[in-house]
Amino acid sequence: MALTIDELKELIQADEHRQLELKKTTGELKDGMHSACAFLNTEGGWLIFGVAPKSLKILGQQVTDNTQREIAQALSYMEPQVDVRVEYIDVPNHPDNKVIAMHFEGWAWGMAPYTYHGCPYYKVESTTKEMPRDMYEERLRRSKPDMFAWERQPSEFTDISSLDEKLIRGVVRLGVERGRLSDLALTEPIEDVLGKWKLTAGSKPLNAATALFTKDTGMYTQFTMRLARFQGTDKNEFIDNQRVEGNIFVLLNEAMNFFRKHLNMHGKIVGLVRDEYLEVPAEALREVVLNALCHRQYERYNLTIGIAIYDDRIEIENPGILPPQITPENILQPHISYPYNPLIANVLYSTTYIENWGSGVKRIMEACQKRGVTAPTWTVNGGFVVVTFKRPAKGVTQDGTQGVTQDGTQGDTQDDTQGDTQDDTHGGNLDKWIEAQIRQNPRITTEELARKSNKGIATIKRHLAKLPHIRYVGSGYSGHWEVLDKE
Repeated sequence: MALTIDELKELIQADEHRQLELKKTTGELKDGMHSACAFLNTEGGWLIFGVAPKSLKILGQQVTDNTQREIAQALSYMEPQVDVRVEYIDVPNHPDNKVIAMHFEGWAWGMAPYTYHGCPYYKVESTTKEMPRDMYEERLRRSKPDMFAWERQPSEFTDISSLDEKLIRGVVRLGVERGRLSDLALTEPIEDVLGKWKLTAGSKPLNAATALFTKDTGMYTQFTMRLARFQGTDKNEFIDNQRVEGNIFVLLNEAMNFFRKHLNMHGKIVGLVRDEYLEVPAEALREVVLNALCHRQYERYNLTIGIAIYDDRIEIENPGILPPQITPENILQPHISYPYNPLIANVLYSTTYIENWGSGVKRIMEACQKRGVTAPTWTVNGGFVVVTFKRPAKGVTQDGTQGVTQDGTQGDTQDDTQGDTQDDTHGGNLDKWIEAQIRQNPRITTEELARKSNKGIATIKRHLAKLPHIRYVGSGYSGHWEVLDKE
């Protein structure tokens, strides 16, 4: 339905803004097309010729065959090609004149960026600007992932033999046990498993496969994580400073170990069971680190994920961006998932490392709420998405329970005075029970042992340390327990 003169008056009554551009005549056609391109790359908007800005006088202009050809020609320089309806509105006080109006739809996630005469434009508030190169390239990658996405490119430095088969088998087992993968995956050749995840091109692994399963980081500088514990609330003095390398699963494991080393451990007796947990919930920290590993911009090879622990806060920074629809202000609201690396995200989902796409923030908030910990905040700073957790006051959680550190800053846990009184589990000695569980399932985790025994993870680890004939071979979920014969 054509725009009426009354609708036009209503449309222009607030003067020019982010979604409205007014021009006196098509003598400003080229400049108008810059704005049209910006509308297409932002939220959309109206381009109107025949209305004077500021005064808002509706003057119109004469429209000839040549005028229409010029408009059509100008629109043809837009890439990708745009199908837009050009409306010609009669002006009551100027019967020979018409207002020319065009509405352009806005950009949506996954669409190609628009250019006019080869140059992309976008809106910054109400101003039309040339789009920064990194924004343009990012949108181009999102629009043609098969051609441009880093995770879909064949790996330059690895082949199938460079991948950790034990790790692949370990995470496949998790997916099978929890119903997200078929039992057949347990016995299929590694090449077939990777192929079903779309992680290979012919016999060559894609970068996504390398990020997930490589044994040797080699030339991939982005497979590095910075870990730091600072004294105080700034970066002037280190207590601990590390750089670790490895695939996604190795880096996740290293990050969690770093948290356990430097964060306070809290505990309370619930009935006959000691409940132990980190001052900031491990589930929330793990989810944030996983999100960073899953959604980071791996093509930015000179940048790395960083974890910084201060006296008052924890910061996890990820080289990347938030999708255009998500901001630090609305990220806590329900939203659709836009995984930056969908191949990597799919593997993490099918192996149960992540749950439903788009539910990560919800789980973080629930974990914090359960422990009475302040919810984290999200900020965007210098090409990094930064998640910040506020640490509870030293020695006390926000739910009033007492805590102690794991790095010697506040002494040992209360396990030595209270934990051993609860060592009888399932009718027998805890040491014997742990050994029996490991013999039955050599890939059982300390977390699973803690859950099954209703003990804290620290208690399980302390008892394992007293069992020298039991050792862990390998790392992360690719490793397993061995029970040696006692001499």
